[in-house]
Formats: sequence, structure tokens, C-alpha cells
Amino acid sequence: MEDKGTEARNTAGGYFKEGLNCAESIIKTFRPQVAANMDESVVRLFTGFGGGYGHAGCTCGALAASVAVLGMLKGRTTQLEDREPAYNLAKEFHDKFEEKFGATCCRALNEYPFDTKEHLKNCLKITGNTAKLLAEFLDEKGLAK
Repeated sequence: MEDKGTEARNTAGGYFKEGLNCAESIIKTFRPQVAANMDESVVRLFTGFGGGYGHAGCTCGALAASVAVLGMLKGRTTQLEDREPAYNLAKEFHDKFEEKFGATCCRALNEYPFDTKEHLKNCLKITGNTAKLLAEFLDEKGLAK
């Protein structure tokens, strides 16, 4: 699993270095695996998640996009379907993220002013390591392709 985790970390980190935000980088990294039939423009849905919802500093965009990836795998399309599988995965991943990084809130994860060199360096690490954590989580849960 180390190879997939490292590959996901490097891919997401590469997208971030190219100028995508944390959420865009996560969804672009995992889209081929979980939503290959969706146009790449789906990345647009995640633009506003960066900076903890547009620099509001709330939930980390990398975490939010990871939950979306899990939803693509185990979410539902009607109220007749069971939502608990998706809820359980989301909660478990949330807890793993919080355990690894010490918080889930963007402003708590990154104390530097938005878009400063220090801020971007820290977000790069968080984004890459979230992708690695998600790849390992997907493998652990038998959801990796």
C-alpha cells in the first residue's frame, strides 16, 4: 500500500504546487478512481472548499474533498438507500484525519496568513499527507481500485 499512498501524496502535492487548492487537489487525484465517468470539470465543485470554505478557516478543504471521495464510493442517490455506510466511513476518516493532524479546522491546522509562503508550504504538506491517508484508508476498507 505504501506505493499507492506515496503516489497519491505526490500527485495531490503536485497539483497543489501547480496552483490548485487543497480540495481541488484531492478530488483531481482521486477522480479517476472514484468517478472516472465524470468530466474533469467536477473539480470546479471543490474550488470554494479551499481555505476552509473560501478563506473562512472552517473545515479543511482536503478533509471535505476526502469525504466527497468516500461519498462517491458509498453514498446514496435516493432516500430509500441506507446512508449509514457513507456516514460511518466519513466519521472514521474524519477521526483519522483529526488524530493525524490534531484538528480539522483550517485555521487551527495552519496558523499562517492565507497565501503566504509559510501557509502554502504547510498546506502542501497537509494536502499531500491527506491524499496518502485517504489512499491507505481506501485500501484498508477494500475500496481501492
